[in-house]
Amino acid sequence: MSGTGDDLSGVPEIDLMNADVLTDPFTAYGRAREQSPMARIVGPGFGPIWAVTRHEEARAMLTDPRFELNAASFTRPDVPEHCLAYMRTMQEMDGPEHARLRRLVSPAFTARRAAEFRPRIEPIVDRLLDDLPRHAENGVVDLLVHFARPLPMDVICELVGVPEDDRPHWREWGAAVAAGWGQAFADAIPGIMAGARAVVAHRRAEPGDDLVSDLIRTQAEADDQLSDTELITLVWHLVLAGQTPTNLITNAVQTLLAHPGQLAALRADPGLMPGAVEELTRWSGPQVMTIPRYAREDVELAGVRVGKGEPVTAVIVAANRDPRAFADPDRLDVGRTAGIAAHLGYAHGPHFCLGAALARTQIEVALTGLLRRFPDLSLADTAGPAARIPDPGTWRLAALPVTLSNG
Repeated sequence: MSGTGDDLSGVPEIDLMNADVLTDPFTAYGRAREQSPMARIVGPGFGPIWAVTRHEEARAMLTDPRFELNAASFTRPDVPEHCLAYMRTMQEMDGPEHARLRRLVSPAFTARRAAEFRPRIEPIVDRLLDDLPRHAENGVVDLLVHFARPLPMDVICELVGVPEDDRPHWREWGAAVAAGWGQAFADAIPGIMAGARAVVAHRRAEPGDDLVSDLIRTQAEADDQLSDTELITLVWHLVLAGQTPTNLITNAVQTLLAHPGQLAALRADPGLMPGAVEELTRWSGPQVMTIPRYAREDVELAGVRVGKGEPVTAVIVAANRDPRAFADPDRLDVGRTAGIAAHLGYAHGPHFCLGAALARTQIEVALTGLLRRFPDLSLADTAGPAARIPDPGTWRLAALPVTLSNG
């Protein structure tokens, strides 16, 4: 690991095996941020990774072409050979290849298109909320299992045009993906790929009002078109990205229920919801850090020399609470407006989350419906704090037990 003058004495080190880092990354990385704009992350199984802790420097790194995503940035599960062609998503591409695909698919992911899909997301949310009471045991229901986890996959099925009869399989795959990178995840991948191939073939034959049909229609007369492989890979990427709304919804609900004053303000003025979703993403977003980039050459970054080939990540949980970018950053404020759009919850630069507008719409609808339907919603009285998955890359709950009413 390189450094300015090979002196790393001022660069803090973050040990991913430290329990405090896993249970409260906001505080752990926040301390490192106030010590230095750069830190080193260490853990078993890999060498040190440079970590950018401050907001301005993180945004700069994420737009700097001297840092690239490459094969080393990703860990892939073992999959059958016939699935390999679809495993390399747009997230893994850089340069002209990435720019081409981004240009071709972006029209289907605009904020306007997300708003048009809102009326189709609302009944999905309503149906899941209708079912919540029957899942309650002794008045307690797990909001993760029965609401936040199934919602994104149901929305994806609607948006990409999965036929109704096929959706139970997709829900099973979604549960496996949301559970994390275990054997169940790997076992689900061939089914997801087969389902995506079937969707693309169906929508080529029978276009509908969905994202896949949008992409097929808009490119029918274009000089450059997405291949079936690229369309199938995009559907797979959407399934994979469904983890983010799941974890953000549960983090947001837990946060609001733990801040009754902010919850009351949001209930009193539902018009605050779009900004509140941004603030909740900033304050309790699930992504701890970005996917590592690798230096194409020796680079001076925030006063530290990063050597060619060395990995760098932006620590989102630190940058999103940087007092240099946000006033009183450790305070949750659902009415916050100043600077809120600059949070890095969906990353930044060329790899800014393609589905950010859809995710925002989905989370707004989910929280609005939940708070309206259950005015007495509260955290269940359990023996201790909510259990979280010990995942250094994602701050996520293992369960969210709640009571729906005081009755």
